[in-house]
Amino acid sequence: MTIVMNDKIPAGEFKAKCLKVLDEVQRERKQVVITKRGKPVAMLVPVHERRESLIGSMKGTMEILGDIVAPIDVKWNADGE
Repeated sequence: MTIVMNDKIPAGEFKAKCLKVLDEVQRERKQVVITKRGKPVAMLVPVHERRESLIGSMKGTMEILGDIVAPIDVKWNADGE
C-alpha cells in the first residue's frame, strides 16, 4: 500500500498519516520532502543501518576458569636465553 505517490507530502497530510509514511520510507528506502504551503520545510530519510562493531562483540560469551593473575609453576625466560 503506497501512501506517498511522489517524493513530496503536505505537512497536514503527513501529520494525519505519519506512522504509515514512516513505514513506507523504511520499506521503500526512499526520502520524502514535507511541505508547508507548497514550500519544503523538512526531509524524511531512511536510516542507514550500521553493522555491529567487532569490538566487544564477544562480551559475555567466555568464562574464566581458575586464577589468571597468580604466577604459574613453570620457569621461563622472556628473552629466550
